[in-house]
Amino acid sequence: MRKLENQELSRLSVEEFKQAGKMPITVVMDNVRSCNNVGSVFRTSDALLVNKICLCGITATPPDKEIHKTALGAENTIVWEYFSTTEEAVEILRNEGYTIIAIEQVEGSISLNDYRPEPNEKLALIFGNEVRGVQQEVVTLCDKTIEIPQFGTKHSFNISVSAGIVLWDLFNKLKRTGS
Repeated sequence: MRKLENQELSRLSVEEFKQAGKMPITVVMDNVRSCNNVGSVFRTSDALLVNKICLCGITATPPDKEIHKTALGAENTIVWEYFSTTEEAVEILRNEGYTIIAIEQVEGSISLNDYRPEPNEKLALIFGNEVRGVQQEVVTLCDKTIEIPQFGTKHSFNISVSAGIVLWDLFNKLKRTGS
């Protein structure tokens, strides 16, 4: 068994990526304080053909050397926008026809295992601050909430891990439905 070289991986060029069909998913980062988490979400979003990222509140924006350290250039391929508040981003995305979904532990949340996106549904997935999660004011504005099942003693994942789990799961579900 031999590790593949980068040129053997059939990766898209930056221009090919920008022209490629994307998943109907926009990631919203609600006051994420770690640039490493922001960069990691950019990189995961690139790998899974996410449509766009909204950076809100105290969330850092490119260009930033700490974001670049984990994004490895994905901050230059993924379309992103900055909003001073997450509420502003939610309002705009709702007007663009997105279903607004917080990834959070709340009353009545849907287990990620059970969630099935509707065909052709545009999803705005909100991931929250490393300590406080998604703000209650933002949760109140959401159409749905999804919770990642957990079975150990801890009650949360790191935001970049949460994004990776949810985006991979939804990528697979959307590919199966042809969305």
